[in-house]
Amino acid sequence: MSTTPNQLIPADAPFAPEQAAALNSLLGSANAQQAAWLKGFFAGLVAGDQGFGQGAGAPAAGSAPLTILFGSESGNAEGLAEQLKEAASAEGFACQVLDMADAKVASLAKAENLFVLVSTWGEGEPPSRAADFYDEIMGKDAGKLEGVNFSVLGLGDSSYTNFNQMAREFDKRIEELGGKRIFDKVECDVDFEAPYAGWAKGAIGKLKEIAKPAAAAAAPVSEAAVPAAPEKPAYNKSNPFPAKMLKSFNLNAEGSLKETIHAEISLEGSGLTYLPGDALAVVPENAPDLVEEFLAVAKLDGRENVSFKDELSVPFGDVLRRKLDLRTLNTSILKKYAKACDHKKLLEIASDKKTATDWIWGRDVVDLIKEYRSSLRAGDWVHLLRPLAPRLYSIASAISAHPEEVHLTVGAVRYETNGRAKKGVCSTFIADMWKEGSTAGVYFHANKNFKLPADPSTPIIMVGPGTGIAPFRSFIEERVATGATGENWLFFGDQRRDYDFLYQGEWNDYLEKGALQKLDLAFSRDQEHKIYVQDRMRENGKELWQWLDRGAYFYVCGDASRMAKDVHTALLEIVEEHGGMSAEDALAYVKKMTKERRYGRDVY
Repeated sequence: MSTTPNQLIPADAPFAPEQAAALNSLLGSANAQQAAWLKGFFAGLVAGDQGFGQGAGAPAAGSAPLTILFGSESGNAEGLAEQLKEAASAEGFACQVLDMADAKVASLAKAENLFVLVSTWGEGEPPSRAADFYDEIMGKDAGKLEGVNFSVLGLGDSSYTNFNQMAREFDKRIEELGGKRIFDKVECDVDFEAPYAGWAKGAIGKLKEIAKPAAAAAAPVSEAAVPAAPEKPAYNKSNPFPAKMLKSFNLNAEGSLKETIHAEISLEGSGLTYLPGDALAVVPENAPDLVEEFLAVAKLDGRENVSFKDELSVPFGDVLRRKLDLRTLNTSILKKYAKACDHKKLLEIASDKKTATDWIWGRDVVDLIKEYRSSLRAGDWVHLLRPLAPRLYSIASAISAHPEEVHLTVGAVRYETNGRAKKGVCSTFIADMWKEGSTAGVYFHANKNFKLPADPSTPIIMVGPGTGIAPFRSFIEERVATGATGENWLFFGDQRRDYDFLYQGEWNDYLEKGALQKLDLAFSRDQEHKIYVQDRMRENGKELWQWLDRGAYFYVCGDASRMAKDVHTALLEIVEEHGGMSAEDALAYVKKMTKERRYGRDVY
C-alpha cells in the first residue's frame, strides 16, 4: 500500500487510529539522525524478541529477565505492575510490563520468570481487556509454560461471592501448564497496599535466590537522555485531600422514586487535576445512628480506648465512625465471628459458599449480632471487621470547564431489609453528612481504559442510564471546552422523564448549540412496555453501525450486573446485522474495539 510522506503508517496496519496518528506525526517529522536511531532501536527489539507493548528497551546484558503480566479493569493492577517493575529493576532484573490484552501464551513460554497481577471483575470474571487471553490460557490448546518461574497476586473485593477468582484460576492453570510456583499466591482485598508490598518483597526476594540478577547499577547514561520522573501528587490514597463541599442538591424532581445528588467539590489549594473518564475516591464516615445501633446491640461503650494501627489509644466510637466497615459481611467475617463466639450453626452456614452468600444478602454487622449474640470486646472487633474503604465515583465534570472543581453524580442508596432501614455508606455520607462548607478526604483514580479519543475529530457514542450519565457530562464539557469537532451521540435512560431526566437543561442546550448531535432517551416507566437504552440502540442500529464503521468510540457506564451485559449483547447484534457479519466475526470486531480502547466500560 502506498503512503504519503506524512502518512507513513498504512490504514490496514495493526494500530488503533490514535496510535497510527501519533506514529505518523513522529515519523513524518524525524530528521535523518533520529530516523537512524529509531531504525536501530526497532531492529534491536525484533532481534531480542521483545515484542511491542511489553515495556521499552531490551534487557541489559547479563540481567535476568522478568515479565510482569497484568489484567486490570479499573487500573489498580496496572498501577501495581508499574510499581513492581520499579522495585524489581532496582534489584537488577530486566523487567517488561505486559497487558493481558497484548499477551499470548506462546510468547510467555519463552519467559524465564513471570509475575502475574490480575483483578477479578463482576461475579468472578476476567477484566474486559484480559478476556481473550483468559480464554486462550484456559483453553485445551494453550501450550506449555514448562519451567517458567511464577507467582500470582490477586486484586478483589471480599464482599463479592467469587472473591479473587481470577487469581486462583491463573495460579492453578500456570502450574498445570508446567510453571514452577516460586512464591505463594497472595489475594488482596480492597485495602491492597500492605498485602501487595509483602508479596512484592517476598516474590522478588525468592526470585533473586533463583535467577541471580545482575547488579542493579547500570552504565552511566547521559542526563539529557533520561526523562525526569513525574512528580507524585501530594494528595493520594495514603494522604487524601480535605476537600470542601461547595454545593449539593437533588437532581430528581419532587415525586421521583430516586434521589440523585449533584455535588460540586473544591480542589482549591490541592494542586490536583484529573482527566475525563477518571474517578474520584471519597473517604466516608459511618452514620452516627448506625454506630450507636452497633454499640447498643454489641453492649459496648464507644468511650473505651482501643489500639488501631498506629493509634495506640483512641475511643472505640471514633474507630467505628471513621475506620471500620459496619455494613459489609463476607464468609471470612462469619467464620471468625462464629468461632470467636462459639456459634456452631453460624459456622455451618459460613462453611457452605452458597448458603453463606444467601444468608449474607441484605444483612450487615448489626443484623449478625442480633441473630447470633456477641461475646466480643471492643478490641476484638477492630481485628475482625474490614477497614472502611474509600468509594470511587465517576467524575461528572471537566476541569477545563470548572477550574479547581470536581463534580459528582451520586445515587443515594436507602432500603429496608430484615426489619431495619439501611443506607449506602458513602452515598448517604455525601447526601446527608458532607454539608456545604465542610470537608472530606478525596483523591483521584485514573482509568486508562475509559478515555476520550486522542483525535478530537473522532465521533463518540455514549450509553449512560441513571448515574451512568456522570462521565459523559465530563466528556461533553471537555469536547466543548477544547473545541473538538467529533460528533457526539448520547443514549440516556431512567424511570420517568418528568422526574428523572438528569441534567435535562444541559443536554437540551448542547443539542441546540450543536455540541450534541444525537440524544436518544429511554424512560422505562413512562409506558406500559418498559423501554431501555439497549432498545433505543437497536432502533438506531443502522446509523449506530455507520458511526462505528467511521471509527467512532463506544462507551457504556452504569450497572454491571444487567444493563452493561444487555448493552453488550445489543452491540454485538447491531454489528452482526448491520455490519453484515457472522456472529463469530461480530464478536471478533467488538473484541478488537476493546483491545484498541474504542470500547470503554465504566461499570459497577
